[in-house]
Amino acid sequence: MDDSKFRSQFEVLSVVDKGRRREWTDAEKVRIVEESLRGFRQCSATARRHGISRALLTRWRRDYRAGQLASERRPQFLAVEVASEMSAKSVPPSALGSGADRGDRIEITLGNGRKLAVGVTIDPMVLARLVQVLDRA
Repeated sequence: MDDSKFRSQFEVLSVVDKGRRREWTDAEKVRIVEESLRGFRQCSATARRHGISRALLTRWRRDYRAGQLASERRPQFLAVEVASEMSAKSVPPSALGSGADRGDRIEITLGNGRKLAVGVTIDPMVLARLVQVLDRA
């Protein structure tokens, strides 16, 4: 009798494909999140383009706004030097116009990528409210 009929044959299978699960680096997440924040209603389109779910992209966006995703472009403070005060006699009266006349403006880039440009004479409470509302949007 041939005993090969009674022996079970085993086949070794190896798993090569890990499926759809992917490990994203923080730099890749930041790049994708910033891409999704560039325009109006870009979350779904960006998620489809990169083959991820909208829920995952929404979670990355929330983490990005909370500062939990490492970004190469972190907000930084710049060194500022305060010059000695000039006397009013040394400055011609034509140069003492209002801040709006001279074009003195501050540009602030928010965490979601939006830019806010305001005059230097803006009320701090109004500025705080603007930043709060625009950063959430």
